[in-house]
Amino acid sequence: MSLPLSRDDAWTLFCQWTLDYERYPDLETGHPRAALVELERLGFPDEVVRAVASHADRLDVPRESRLERALYAVDELTGFIAAVAYVRPEGIRGMTPKSVRKKLKQPSFAAAVDREELRRGAEDLGVDFDEHVAFVIAALEDRADELGLAGSGAAA
Repeated sequence: MSLPLSRDDAWTLFCQWTLDYERYPDLETGHPRAALVELERLGFPDEVVRAVASHADRLDVPRESRLERALYAVDELTGFIAAVAYVRPEGIRGMTPKSVRKKLKQPSFAAAVDREELRRGAEDLGVDFDEHVAFVIAALEDRADELGLAGSGAAA
């Protein structure tokens, strides 16, 4: 999967438009419509507000643009991959799609994550699931230290 942006440019754009969930807890605590109003009030572009709205299935906003599908495809997967990294002594270093799939098969691991949503995200984006997982791993691995995913080097 090739993107029109370099990874660094994509990361800069991601950081520019990503919300700090400590400042905007409504997105995660059941008040997403209030959070969307706040995004609008803060002047976020309509396409960003819509992408945030469409990534939450419970809001019933269809994902129409590539941005909307991409946000949906990476949101839960990023958290799941981080959870996998947290239980590995080496963290995200050396992680493969196979190791992520292995954890996906364990219903008790990150039990709240909807496994079908992860697969649907890649499918809706039009990419192979393993390719998508590898892409997200690589993106997170580039920033492993600052994201706390570098591992401990000792058994967790």
